[in-house]
Amino acid sequence: MKFNSWCYNIVQGIKNISRNRMFSLASITTMTACLFLFGIFYSLSININSIVDQTEQSMCITVFFENDLPEITKMDIGRKISARSEVLRVDYISADEAWDNWKEKHFKGYESLVEGFKDENPLANSSSYQIYLKDISKQSDVVNYLKTIDGIRTVNSPSTAAEHLAQISVIVTWISLIIIGILLFVAIFLISNTISMGVTIRKEEIAIMKYIGATDIFVRAPFLVEGVIIGTLGSLIPLVIVYYVYDSVLAYMVEKNNLVLGNIQLVSIGEVFTVLIPVVIIIGVGIGFLGSYFTLRKQLVLIERENNKKY
Repeated sequence: MKFNSWCYNIVQGIKNISRNRMFSLASITTMTACLFLFGIFYSLSININSIVDQTEQSMCITVFFENDLPEITKMDIGRKISARSEVLRVDYISADEAWDNWKEKHFKGYESLVEGFKDENPLANSSSYQIYLKDISKQSDVVNYLKTIDGIRTVNSPSTAAEHLAQISVIVTWISLIIIGILLFVAIFLISNTISMGVTIRKEEIAIMKYIGATDIFVRAPFLVEGVIIGTLGSLIPLVIVYYVYDSVLAYMVEKNNLVLGNIQLVSIGEVFTVLIPVVIIIGVGIGFLGSYFTLRKQLVLIERENNKKY
């Protein structure tokens, strides 16, 4: 297609949008809402997954041994646990380390209070293994296995937190898919109506063009351009909004020294938008193009039939 033809099609596409302002605006607004929600849910989803990963690295199952269990037996238990495919690493905490950690956590600044325990360790039977998993969802399997090992007195695990994190991730993903699916359907419907309206307005003009031998691509191109423009605007606007919303959230978290999430870090804006920008643009332009293409095919068949009857 020649450059002049491209210019003509772009101008006609813009004119089509101008002729159908209300439908075009409704299509762009719906597309914007749809892709804005997509951006928000994607940002939530990627951050929840990141939080789950970070939490998995800090969460651990703690096992305590039977009193007076020989060290060699403890080492044996450690080797068994480390051999499990679900286990990332196993840290051994001796009774002395446990007491030092307890003093650091509970008596920092009040060291005089523990003077009475100078030559005695009140946690003498508290040596333990801290077990970190590759996947927090496998926690219950590992806990059940640990309870079968002779020599283990107690198994402590943050099961509730682990289950909740896994459930939240799944729930957010499904809610995202359902809402986005509904809005995408509405966006396609509105774009189809917009294109149908444009074809109806120019029906006579298209019929004459077809009669004098205009190619299908020449007839279709302005409407395809119209759909692509609607899709492009409907994708760029939400990207800008999501960018400023996400940037504001990150700035707020930094300002508050991450008091809400503690040491957990949110995903950087660059990492989020490296994926979000191309995906949103492809979805927006794709919906605009495909919605226009399939609507045009149907409308042009009807015009062709009417044309044959008239001429």
